[in-house]
Amino acid sequence: MSIPRILLVDDHRDVLRLLHSALDTLPHELTVIESPSGEEAILESSRERVDLLVADYRLPGINGLELMRKIRERWPDVKVILITGLKEKAVRSELLKAGAMAIFEKPIPLADFLDVVERGLGLERTILPAESAEEEEQRRTLAELLSDFRKRFDAQAVFLVSDRGRVLARAGDLVDSSMEVSLLSAMAAIYSASVKVSRFLHQEELANYHVFQGGDQDMLLLPVNAVHALLVAGNLRLGDGKRLPKVLKGLFNLREEVEKVLRSLGASVPVVNAEEAADVTVEENDEGDHEPSAEELEALLAQAKKTLSSEDVDSFWSKAVKTQRISEPGAISYEQARKLGLAPGDDE
Repeated sequence: MSIPRILLVDDHRDVLRLLHSALDTLPHELTVIESPSGEEAILESSRERVDLLVADYRLPGINGLELMRKIRERWPDVKVILITGLKEKAVRSELLKAGAMAIFEKPIPLADFLDVVERGLGLERTILPAESAEEEEQRRTLAELLSDFRKRFDAQAVFLVSDRGRVLARAGDLVDSSMEVSLLSAMAAIYSASVKVSRFLHQEELANYHVFQGGDQDMLLLPVNAVHALLVAGNLRLGDGKRLPKVLKGLFNLREEVEKVLRSLGASVPVVNAEEAADVTVEENDEGDHEPSAEELEALLAQAKKTLSSEDVDSFWSKAVKTQRISEPGAISYEQARKLGLAPGDDE
């Protein structure tokens, strides 16, 4: 496979630097070319292949939409990401219909941007990793259930997600998948909070759901168990008073079927009783609140007198950066922040 070539086009040098630095944090071999104008980008595309075009919509002279069309005349398979400061829904719809893979508003969410780059170029996903073998088996088993619900209620997409925001099974895609990482991360936070509330209420079954009506699309979030939830998105017409109860009834029926499949795979987890959770917390606190004896304090003070050399400090942080892994979809590592110029002391 040839090395993917990415063409960045923006008349602001700091934006080009930010995007280029973000791409450098990916573990893939990429060729990244910068162009400060649409005209120079067209010239560059006439010399070499372009696999991914990342352009500002409001370029001086030729705009991002016209640039996309001209480059596609030469490279029909080029993937396109457009960046805009405009928030109008009509503009986003126009850009997506024109063939843009994703549209990002400024300031650009880098985790989402990098995930879209990996998906668009067909690279191994490191920002939002792909499913494991076990999860892949679940996805195949559950795909038919999700697909049936999607067709029956005319939904755009139906996801089965984990408590960490990982997509374990899906049917369809969001209208605009640009912000999928951030959206799933936010939904995972809502879901985790609802599970905690259910525990304190001593609910034997999760009986809550979350409705997001209007905007670009309607969404419904329904917990399945303590580690799984269903997310439905699309023009569900929830403003119709008779429509919401029907969709919810279908979603609760889907939850029962999904739960059966998860139990057969050994993946279902019951809701933890609030009293049990409190007991665990007390035990941890008891251990953590241990008061050291006078002898132990003297030993600690003696250790504190030993100073570390600058080499020891540098060695510690070097090892920490190498071993640190991102646990949240929207987070970046210290090393990535350093490469982006966001770490303290970069300007010194």
